[in-house]
Amino acid sequence: MSGLMTFLVVGLLLAGLAYAFARWRERRMFARGRQHLEDALKHLFDLEYRGSHGTLASLTGALRLPDRVVLDLVARMQSQGLLTARDREFDLTPEGERLALQVIRAHRLLERYFADEARLPLKDVHAAAERGEHRLSPEDADRLSASMGHPAMDPHGDPIPTREGYVPPAAGVPATAWPLNQLARVVHLEDEPPISYAQLVAEGIRVGQTMRLIESTPDRLVFTDGLNEFRLAPAVAANIFLAPAPVTETLTGLIPLAQLQTGRSGEIISLDDACQGYSRRRLMDLGFTQGAHIKAALSTFSGDPRAYEIRGTLVALRRDQSRLVYVRPDNV
Repeated sequence: MSGLMTFLVVGLLLAGLAYAFARWRERRMFARGRQHLEDALKHLFDLEYRGSHGTLASLTGALRLPDRVVLDLVARMQSQGLLTARDREFDLTPEGERLALQVIRAHRLLERYFADEARLPLKDVHAAAERGEHRLSPEDADRLSASMGHPAMDPHGDPIPTREGYVPPAAGVPATAWPLNQLARVVHLEDEPPISYAQLVAEGIRVGQTMRLIESTPDRLVFTDGLNEFRLAPAVAANIFLAPAPVTETLTGLIPLAQLQTGRSGEIISLDDACQGYSRRRLMDLGFTQGAHIKAALSTFSGDPRAYEIRGTLVALRRDQSRLVYVRPDNV
């Protein structure tokens, strides 16, 4: 091959690589811009859902972007009819709310999937859903919802919007505003900031748990679930949202299956609302339904998992599953 021919071939290869790189960079910038826009929509909807409004400062903090970039983003969203500006606050338009709910639905369905079926640790499901929510189309979200039995709540207690865009009103108040000695049910755990949520998970606090505030000072709040005490700084406790416990949960003698002593039997009363999707379907398929009789048959050295006898079958459950089944022990 002559030197000229070699030069031309190399030149064509370099031009092709430059073109491919330019296209890749263009697609990446487009995807990043779309992600920023969708994250902004989520942030604004979350604030409106809780009765507040977004501002330039709140968007800058949530997106972790410079003011200049956020101003450009806001201008683009206004031109697309997704938000309106009122004084220094922003409000979503109906179209902006519709798109926000699509992203939120994808995010919360993915969280439910990662928690129930992929069995990711709870502290990791939010970040995993953040990475996948922008690639899940509304049609994919519908299929994912159907495969999990159309769950109503994500693992943090947030309602999953329906495909029509309906989402029920926010429930619960921060634990820092809860009165002393009043029985409460955990209805939501805020997953931002991640460090506070990780502490709540490490403490063993979960959605659906029944607890009581027994001490409140400017430095700490102390809760009990009847077996354990949880001592939390107010800044961390503020990420727990509580609502009055249903009357059925105040009945004496009702315990999680995990607390049923080996050799004892009981009647299944209900499954915790936190048990959703594949996990709930599996338990029900195995016979864990209201009125079924169950016996704690065998226990390993560590106590996890345990074997339970139900409907003539021996079933092994992990502690995190058995604590979501409420039973009334038989009288001995």
